[in-house]
Amino acid sequence: MHPHRIPVAKEGVPFIGTVALVALIFALLDWSIPALLILTIAIFILYFFRDPERVIPSGPGLVVSPADGWVIEVVEGSETSLQGKDVRRISIFMNIFNVHVNRAPIAGYVRKIVYQPGTFWPANRKRALFDNERNALLIQADDGMELTVVQVAGILARRIVCWAEVGDKLKRGERFGLIRFGSRLDVYVSRDVSILVKKGNRVWAGQTVLGKVEHDAKAKD
Repeated sequence: MHPHRIPVAKEGVPFIGTVALVALIFALLDWSIPALLILTIAIFILYFFRDPERVIPSGPGLVVSPADGWVIEVVEGSETSLQGKDVRRISIFMNIFNVHVNRAPIAGYVRKIVYQPGTFWPANRKRALFDNERNALLIQADDGMELTVVQVAGILARRIVCWAEVGDKLKRGERFGLIRFGSRLDVYVSRDVSILVKKGNRVWAGQTVLGKVEHDAKAKD
């Protein structure tokens, strides 16, 4: 039996608790309107830090989305990749209403983590790719496949959280971090990955398949 898990990211608990306490104090003082306003903020923070369970797809060679949101680009590019230049980039934008917990696109070992401080331009703009604060992870699967996933801060996101460390082995769809209040994630895949999404598609972290390694399909034939 799996232990019961509260579906809220642990980073949100101090925020939720503090704001809820303020709302309670205002209510005890019979300050109804301020208490209601603060309670509304507490509910929004609770909603923002929600962390629902996901059904992770099984099967060889799958690359799943690291974030909830919308695909804003599928292009050739290696701007912040840690695995070399012969890659393609899938960019996913999260607004403040999306779940912000990030999940591993593939199963594998974290070989490298590179944090880069920067600015806070709107995450859906091209400038954010180069200038914004970001945190990149290089993940290597047991079969040698490499993938880079980059957490990028946005205009409201002022805190990138990464729980993974170099040497950790992640499962496909496993939680590895979050970004607070609107941001993006970039996924760099090699050319042997057949991309199954396009610009404008809605995706869900750990659940939506972004692509599949072509040689795995051939190996089964």
